[in-house]
Amino acid sequence: MNLYTTIEIPPSPIHLDWTKNLLFVGSCFAENISKRFAERKFPSMANPFGVLYNPLSIERLMENAASGKIYTEEDVFFDGELWHCWDAHSSFSRKNKKECLENLNAALDTFRKHLPKIDIAFITLGSAFVYFLKDADKNYPANTVVSNCHKASPETFIRKRISVEQAILSLKNIAAILRSQNPKIQIVCTVSPLRHFKDGAPENSVSKATLLLAIHEFIRNHSDFAEYFPAYEIVMDELRDYRFYAQDMIHLSEVAEDYIFERFMDSHTDAAFSQNLLRVEKFLKAASHRIINSESPKIQEFAQKHLVLAQALSASIPGLDLNEEMKFFEKLLRENFSFPL
Repeated sequence: MNLYTTIEIPPSPIHLDWTKNLLFVGSCFAENISKRFAERKFPSMANPFGVLYNPLSIERLMENAASGKIYTEEDVFFDGELWHCWDAHSSFSRKNKKECLENLNAALDTFRKHLPKIDIAFITLGSAFVYFLKDADKNYPANTVVSNCHKASPETFIRKRISVEQAILSLKNIAAILRSQNPKIQIVCTVSPLRHFKDGAPENSVSKATLLLAIHEFIRNHSDFAEYFPAYEIVMDELRDYRFYAQDMIHLSEVAEDYIFERFMDSHTDAAFSQNLLRVEKFLKAASHRIINSESPKIQEFAQKHLVLAQALSASIPGLDLNEEMKFFEKLLRENFSFPL
């Protein structure tokens, strides 16, 4: 008797290694998974304008970056405490208007310069519900997509669930912008398994279904460069137990996110890469060891050993950048042991 449902994931033609530049954009699930790639030294960028839940907001970010948009005073508003932008997460909000604009433009410029370098883009959609401005606001005409409501009055917005067709068109536009910057880019689409219960349980189900239908139709017509990874299905069918959730019973636990990451790596890497990944993980775990007495002879031995190991790993694994770790060990040896480097 089989009491466990396993989601079958065939090997993907999209292969990961440290030479690939990765982009993660979308919901907070995208940020949580991207953290695991960054911790393992994959070149990556995650949500340059903060969390974005729906495809229209992601499309707007792509359009603004590709078009060379520069944010001006007309693009921000003051709520009595902070300056905000409808396009960006509240982490960009500031007490000072100039600082707010500087941060917005710096982030958008960094993303703009990064776009042509992206090899694999991970797009995670969280909701088909979108907020639109009810009335015109400076540079934002009525019906402008709002990426973050900044706790403004609900009367400021029109909230509606977009259609499957609208979501498909948005994905096509996102892909077109990405491919205009790098024609060889590959796209991995996922649906966030985090439930939006503020929408209500039935509405959340319809929202996720809308996104799933849109993604599958988009990929059916663009399978040469796009694929779907079943993170949503893994959680719904394999991890269908509240022990895999955080205390709010909505967000995922670390164990669940680690498992999804492992399933992704299993389907997007080969045996040789997996061996290298284990070597890198083992090194990084040791390198993060807390040093209490930096003048101890044992620490000298530890630093020398791991400096040599970092150099060997960097030399043998293309794209792997351990410069930060090597500089740390070199500094430790130089300052405490007059080690000739």
